[in-house]
Amino acid sequence: MPIVLEGRLVRLEPLGVDHLAGLLDAASESRDTYGFAMVPDGEAAMRRYIEEAIAERQRCDHLPFATRRLSDNRVVGTSRFRDLTPWTWPPGHPQQRVDRPDAPEIGYTWLAASAQRSGINTEAKFLMLRHAFEVWDTHAVRLRTDRRNQRSWAAIERLGASFEGVRRADRPGADGTVRDSAFFSITRDEWPAVRIRLEALLGR
Repeated sequence: MPIVLEGRLVRLEPLGVDHLAGLLDAASESRDTYGFAMVPDGEAAMRRYIEEAIAERQRCDHLPFATRRLSDNRVVGTSRFRDLTPWTWPPGHPQQRVDRPDAPEIGYTWLAASAQRSGINTEAKFLMLRHAFEVWDTHAVRLRTDRRNQRSWAAIERLGASFEGVRRADRPGADGTVRDSAFFSITRDEWPAVRIRLEALLGR
């Protein structure tokens, strides 16, 4: 069954080709903050981005969302869960699961310039974290960003995630270099305090 996550500011809905026009509009606003983010530029690149995300969903490794701002019903970006494969425990272990991930990662997040610093990212992350910990009962949720992306780094720490370290030469960077990635996580034991923190930020 498709997963839809909705709050007061935003609805996260399964990403599809019907979101192409909305994502093109979102990405065509100021791109000044996209220096270290993989944000498709142009219709062909955006269509390929969506089709690849759908293919990853069909392989059950990614769960991509379109981010819809509720105030004007406009698609303003995207985010997703990845690394959905459950851990492999010893045979017969009571913690073995087959239908949900043990430690998913939240990533591929970008927003239109007009949606940044608006509370939308905070609420979207809150909805995803709540689903991971309270529906999937995950052991942890992981996040990563380009080491040089101080805006993203600060936003992740603002959520209450703990910095784990830097993996050197982790993946291609948005600027065509080989990037180092900063890794963060929130564990199941930390989630109750993080939830309180995020609810306070959101004014709940």
